[in-house]
Amino acid sequence: MKIDPSLQTHVEIVFRLLNQTAAARAFPKEGTLSSKLTKRVPGKDESSSTVDVGPSISKLFATASVDMWLRAVHSFLTSISLTSTSHIWASVVGYYSSHYTVRALAHLLGYFQLYTVKKIVKLRFENGQYICDYMKKKRGDREHKAYWRLVKRNQLFISDQLFTENVRVGNVLSDAAHRERANYIDHLGSFPTFRPLDETEVKDRIERISGIEFSVPPIPDVDKYPDIDTVQIIAYHRLVRYRDLVDNILGGKNRFWSVYRTPTWAQDYMDYQLTEQANLRSQFT
Repeated sequence: MKIDPSLQTHVEIVFRLLNQTAAARAFPKEGTLSSKLTKRVPGKDESSSTVDVGPSISKLFATASVDMWLRAVHSFLTSISLTSTSHIWASVVGYYSSHYTVRALAHLLGYFQLYTVKKIVKLRFENGQYICDYMKKKRGDREHKAYWRLVKRNQLFISDQLFTENVRVGNVLSDAAHRERANYIDHLGSFPTFRPLDETEVKDRIERISGIEFSVPPIPDVDKYPDIDTVQIIAYHRLVRYRDLVDNILGGKNRFWSVYRTPTWAQDYMDYQLTEQANLRSQFT
C-alpha cells in the first residue's frame, strides 16, 4: 500500500519543525504536550471546538510519537530479558511494547488523548495553520482501545494484519485479552525459577524472534497463555513497522529522526531486521 500524500505531508511537516534545534535538545519536559493541549481546551461558551495551536505545539506530536516508540523498543528488550524469569512480566511487558508502538503511530497520525478533560485531540493543517480539533471522548475510548482503533481504522493500516482493534469478541484474538489474563485472573500460578538471561541469551533470542517467518501475523491467544513467543514476535514486527514507515516518509533527511531511529542503549541487541516475506516486511513503498 502506498502512503497517502496527506499523511506524507503531515509527517514531513511535524518532523521538519524539529530540524530547527539540535536533536539532543528536542525532547521537552515530561507532560509538555498534554499540559499545553489541556490549556487550549475550548471553553463551553466558545462556538468552535477548533483551535489554532501553532508550530510549537504541532512539533510535540512528533517528539511524543518517537518517545512512545523508544518505550516500545525498551519494553521489548525488557520482555526478552524476562523470558525465562517471569512468564507474567515477559507477557505483560511484551504487550506494552506493542501498545507503545500503536500509541506512537496514533501520535504520528495526529491523535492525542487528554484523560483529565475527556477529550481526543486531532492535529491537522489547513491553509498554513496548525489546527487541533477537540473531540469528546466516548464511553469506549479507553487508552487500550481508542489508540488501537484510531490506528486500525486509518486507511494505511485498515488492511494491515499486524494491527487490530484490540478487542476480543467471541473467538477474535486480542493482545489486550492476553495481558488481562496475565494481570487479573486468579490462580494463575506459573512461577519459574528466577534466572535472568545473560547478554548472549538476549541477543540469541532476539535473533531467533526476528528470524521467524509467517504468512499471517500471529496475534496472542489468551487460551494459550503464556504465549510469550507470539507476544514478542508481534511486538518486534510492529516496532519495526513504525521504523520502516518513518524511514520511508522522511528518507534520511531529518536529523532528529536520524539520531533517535537507532537508540544507543539498544544498538548492541537490535538491528531491526526481519526475514519474513517481502510483502509483510513493509507496505510503505
